[in-house]
Amino acid sequence: MQRAILHIDMDAFYASVEQRDFPELRGKPIIVGGDPRRGVVLAASYEVRPFGVRSAIPMARALKLAPQAIVQRPRFEAYAEASDAIFSIFESVTPLVEPLSLDEAFIDVTGSTSLFGSPWAIATMLRERIAKEVRLPCTAGIAAVKFVAKMASDHGKPNGQFEVPSGRERDFLAPLPVSRLWGVGSKMEEQLKACGLPTIGSIAARGERFMEERFGQTGLQLWRLSQGIDERRVLPDREAKSVGAEDTFEHDLRSDEALRPHLHSQALRVGRRLRRAKMRARVVQLKIKYSDFEAITRRRTLEEPTDDGQTLYREALALLGRVARDKAIRLTGVSAQELTGAGEANPMGAPAQLSLFGAERSKDEGAVREAKARAAKLNGVLDRIEARFGRGAITTADLAAEPDADREDMDDVRRRAGASKLDARKP
Repeated sequence: MQRAILHIDMDAFYASVEQRDFPELRGKPIIVGGDPRRGVVLAASYEVRPFGVRSAIPMARALKLAPQAIVQRPRFEAYAEASDAIFSIFESVTPLVEPLSLDEAFIDVTGSTSLFGSPWAIATMLRERIAKEVRLPCTAGIAAVKFVAKMASDHGKPNGQFEVPSGRERDFLAPLPVSRLWGVGSKMEEQLKACGLPTIGSIAARGERFMEERFGQTGLQLWRLSQGIDERRVLPDREAKSVGAEDTFEHDLRSDEALRPHLHSQALRVGRRLRRAKMRARVVQLKIKYSDFEAITRRRTLEEPTDDGQTLYREALALLGRVARDKAIRLTGVSAQELTGAGEANPMGAPAQLSLFGAERSKDEGAVREAKARAAKLNGVLDRIEARFGRGAITTADLAAEPDADREDMDDVRRRAGASKLDARKP
């Protein structure tokens, strides 16, 4: 059976939610973003886009391009609520929904056509329901494969839908620039253009053998995409690969004293989410972004998988000691990787040996087990207190002095943005 894939993307999602909730903003140039000096544009309404404002550009640049724009601080809870309603509508048609972000998903409706009609009819129905029930506009792309469905939705924007019939993929893709191909960044784009390949159609015409010889496996994949060949399935429940938390600071920081509370908060947030998901992590990674936007990561493999935030914090501090400190820091992030179920055996086959409360220095296995039990009991108590009385009901002294350091609510919203059930949304 020929597959039928929809790609549905909300139009200027954050900005559209703001205009929906505040009627006085409708028809106005809206920028949703943070600090004008340091933040980035999260969403730009269609009214402000003719001035060159787009998502992900610095707020300072956006306000120079459109000084008359109205800046709205993001309200992630409102966006998450709208997203939940939208995905409920998707799931009323099929369980095969692969979220890409809060406002974007692939939907496999191959098995739904006997109940709801053609793929075009299903896309129309979903868009009409979202407009009526959630009061937001969206665009749908329809094709037999994911890549072409994504390109089709781009073609249909805003507030429309576009279908690429099976067998017409190559004709549809041919005039598009090579930068639209997945996997083509600025450097690859330059290399392709240097070979006389400015469009997707030129890659398709050049041939499979040339692309593989010139660019290896990447070239072969680009040629296949240029033909509209994409064998990837819609994956409704992809396994999480990491749990992360990160924060961009209001002001650049330099000292360990200033950075520690943020790392501590991030590690504790990751630990709480690991325990909620009944997962443990074998690898801890520290992310640093400097004031000049250079980003680096450092990681360490633990002797034993853990869901303990204090363990993650100690490892993050040790990793901080391994990074260059000649520049100020604007962002830190702590992530837990190589996840296993809380009840699973050590994936590397090593004997269990937890490093908690200094017990790693003891050869007494009884002390190790006792330390493990104390940590688990303490974490359980803390989790129950927060579940009953809310975030911030109990915290450590260093975080009590930093009222903005603990951002669990923001992480909970962001983790719903991607297909992963655990991960915070990546910048």
